[in-house]
Amino acid sequence: MLRQVLAVTRINLASIPQRFWLSLSTVVAVGLVVMVLLSFLSMAAGFRRTLASSGADDVAIALRAGARAEVNSVIGRDQVRLLEDAPGLVRDAQGKPVSSAELYLVVDGIKRSSQTKANLPLRGIGEQGAAVRQGIRITEGRMFAPGSNEVVVGKSLLREFEGFELGRTVRLASGNWTVVGIFEADGSVFESEIWADLPVVQSLFNRNNVFQTMRMRLTGPDALTQLVAYNDGDPRLKLEVKSEKDYFADQSSETSDLIQKLGWPLAIAMALGALAGALNTMYSSVASRSVEIATLRAIGFGGFPAFVGTLVESLLLAAIGGVLGALFAWLIFDGFSASTLGASFTQVVFSFRLTPTLIGQGIALALVVGLIGGLLPAIRAARMPIVQGLQG
Repeated sequence: MLRQVLAVTRINLASIPQRFWLSLSTVVAVGLVVMVLLSFLSMAAGFRRTLASSGADDVAIALRAGARAEVNSVIGRDQVRLLEDAPGLVRDAQGKPVSSAELYLVVDGIKRSSQTKANLPLRGIGEQGAAVRQGIRITEGRMFAPGSNEVVVGKSLLREFEGFELGRTVRLASGNWTVVGIFEADGSVFESEIWADLPVVQSLFNRNNVFQTMRMRLTGPDALTQLVAYNDGDPRLKLEVKSEKDYFADQSSETSDLIQKLGWPLAIAMALGALAGALNTMYSSVASRSVEIATLRAIGFGGFPAFVGTLVESLLLAAIGGVLGALFAWLIFDGFSASTLGASFTQVVFSFRLTPTLIGQGIALALVVGLIGGLLPAIRAARMPIVQGLQG
C-alpha cells in the first residue's frame, strides 16, 4: 500500500507542469491570503511590543480612579505631595523621591506620508522625568532648559511627522517652541512623544497646579504592594496605582485586539476565494488524470493511493503559496514603520513585527485551505469508476 501511495503521489506531482497556470493561480491566491493575514498580525504584534517595552515592573504610575488613560486623569498638587512621602520609593542623595508628576496633552502634527493632521502627545515633565524612565538617551542636541519654550522630540515621532527637526520652531497651542533635542527610548512608546518643561506647559495651556499622572521609581517590584496599601489607606488619595508594565499592557490590548479582529475576518473571506480556486484546480487535476487513475485501478491499485496523491498535491500547492506569502510579508512589512491611534487618542509610532509564531499561523491557514480544497477532489479520485475513467 505504501509503495502504491508513493507511486501515485509521484505521478500526481510530476503532472503539475501540465496544469501550470491553474496551479499557479492557486499558489498566488493562497499566498495573497497569507500575506494579508500576516500584515495585520505583524501590525498588532509591533504595536503590542512597542507598548510592552515601555513599561517597567519597578516603576509605578498613579492616575485618577477610573481613568483608563493618562489624558482622562487628573491629580492635584496635594496628592502629588502625599505620594512623594509614600514608602517603597527610590530616593536620591538629598532624600527626594525619584518621581515625576506630569501633564499629558494633545497637540496637532502633520504626517509625512499623507500630509494630514494627526493628534500628537505633548508631555510636560519635571527634572526627574527622564530619570524615572529606562533607556532615555539624547541622540541629537540637548535636553530642554527649565523655564524655557523648548522641547525634545522622540526619534519615532520625528520619523513619521514633519516639522520637528532639530532647530525648528513649532507652534503648539498659543506659543512657539524650539526643538533642541532628539531622544531615543529603546523603541518604546515614549519615542512617539514631545517633551517639555512641566511648569511652562502648565502655564501656556492654563493647567496651573494640575497634573494627570505621577510616575515613581520603586525600590523593587515588591514595593508596589506597599505603595498601593499606602494609597488605599489615605482618604485624601484614593487614586489608581499600578505598575507601568501593567498600565501599558492594558493600553495595548484594546488596539492590538481590534487590529487582529479586522485581520482574521478579512483573511478568512479571502481564504474562501482561494478555496474556490483550489477546488477548481484539483478537480481539473483529477479530470485530466482520469485515464491514468482508471488504468492504475485496473492493474490493481486501490482507491486510497489516488486519494492520498490528490490530497498531497493540493497541500503542496497550498504550502508553496503559504511560504511565498510569508516571505513577501516579511520582505514588505517586517520593520515597516507606521502610526495609529492609541488609547489616549494620540498617535503611537511603531514598527511591524513578524515573528516565527505568526508565520506559523499564516502557513497553517494555507494548509487548511489546501486540505479543504483537496478533500472533495481526492474523494472523487478514490471513487472514480474504472470504466468511466477509461472513457475520459
